[in-house]
Amino acid sequence: MKHFLLLLVFLIFGTSTEAQTEEAKIRTTVVNYINGTSYNKPELIQKAFYNDANLYLDHKEKELWIVKAKEYASWYNNNKYGEFSGRIGNVVAIDRVNKIATAKAEIIFPEKNLRYVDLFLLKKIKNDWKIISKTASIDDSEFSSKANGDKILFIVSNASFYGTSEIATGNSFSELVNAYDTFKKAGFTVDFVSPKGGGVPISYINTSNAMVKKYVYDTDFMYGLKNTKTPSEIVSKNYKAVHYIGGGAAMFGVPENKEIQKIAMTIYEDYDGIISSVCHGTAGIVNLKTKDGSYLFKGKVVSGYPDSFEKKEAEYFKHFPFLIQKTLEDRGAIFKFSPRNNSHVEVQGNLITGQNYLSSKDVALKIIEKLSDNSKIE
Repeated sequence: MKHFLLLLVFLIFGTSTEAQTEEAKIRTTVVNYINGTSYNKPELIQKAFYNDANLYLDHKEKELWIVKAKEYASWYNNNKYGEFSGRIGNVVAIDRVNKIATAKAEIIFPEKNLRYVDLFLLKKIKNDWKIISKTASIDDSEFSSKANGDKILFIVSNASFYGTSEIATGNSFSELVNAYDTFKKAGFTVDFVSPKGGGVPISYINTSNAMVKKYVYDTDFMYGLKNTKTPSEIVSKNYKAVHYIGGGAAMFGVPENKEIQKIAMTIYEDYDGIISSVCHGTAGIVNLKTKDGSYLFKGKVVSGYPDSFEKKEAEYFKHFPFLIQKTLEDRGAIFKFSPRNNSHVEVQGNLITGQNYLSSKDVALKIIEKLSDNSKIE
């Protein structure tokens, strides 16, 4: 039977403003717990929990170790207040129904290359979200043994159509999953940011591909795409690299977004981070300038989807705001690419670009290699 290639746009709709507000409150509660345990602040831990809440923990000598929230918080009184405890926490997913919710967080211990998963049950009590129970387990998946706490920021677009047309587009699912899987296996945490935040459209979903199928049904991954961060939520110093994802949507909303430009260049210039892109995602770098006013890519070799590969007779092409290759070359870049259906990656210091979806994994591997080299120098 022929493999079925699903060439459609799968649009992840955002939730209502009220739902987003409630989710933000739930996230704040879980973050209070994370920050309290990561920086030895017992009052934040107590603030997150309901007074009589229980934690259900593992113990060598007990089948189930039940600890009261107050007792758990008191353990952190023995450490220096505000000092980093070695725990790095991230909210992975939230699911809410009216006044009850569940939340999932990863807790990473970089020095031990360990990743734990915390599960929380929350309830809205007197207009305030409280954790009423928590349990945890060590993660024995393929991602856990290399968990290092470092973060990569994927930049995606909210555009569902080509410009003002009714021609559907989205972010390339293949480019997303191949890069994401590579980073996760190397121990990195991946966050998503878009100009507007919330759900983003995804396209070109080939469910006959094992990697694609794996992530279509990965609830944590899909939660991230449904709940992308807004630029205002991003703390640049927390990221080692930014990665611009391609797909037709990448041409709209992202390249001109000043906040995203600032995030990328702050990571690049202030924190010696990496700027990377793949395929149409390279559209995202055309307006990036260094502090001296020069284009980031001036005099450098870059790659992306070549103008000559575009279907210039197609209706979608009429709505392109600019041509990637021409714009980059007009602004001083040296644009290189290979014949169709080949991976092509260009590395110019901390600027790493790839030609097409086949280059996604290779771009990610070059980023990982570069970050590893930088850490050895330090």
